Amino acid sequence: MLGVSWTTIRLFLHVVGAAVWVGGQITLLKLVPTIRALDPEGPRRVARRFNVVAWAAFGLLVVTGIWNLLAVQVGDKTTAWQASLGLKLMLVAATGIGAAFHAGARSKAVLAVGGAVSLLAGLGAVFVGLQLSGAT
Repeated sequence: MLGVSWTTIRLFLHVVGAAVWVGGQITLLKLVPTIRALDPEGPRRVARRFNVVAWAAFGLLVVTGIWNLLAVQVGDKTTAWQASLGLKLMLVAATGIGAAFHAGARSKAVLAVGGAVSLLAGLGAVFVGLQLSGAT
């Protein structure tokens, strides 16, 4: 069996955070109609409970993301890698901002746009993150 390193732990925690943040959004997207059919106020109550877990996961992503950056020499990376990192950081900001707007929405439009921006930006951040981890 392979040994466990801090790199493995760092990447594991980052992936778990992304799985909860993005995977949770996808799961709720599909469950909301059923929850609403059971109780019109159900989606709001479920979302409040999910927010506790989701924002903890987002915090984990930020902490492990900083840890990831400290583990590499960004200045030694190619310009393309650095540009991709910039894109990932913008997507991370967009997913967090979108989720914050979604959570505080007072209208259906802001609720929908915030949720969509958060999910799409989160998926994009995962994709670009995988590109960065595989690039040299």
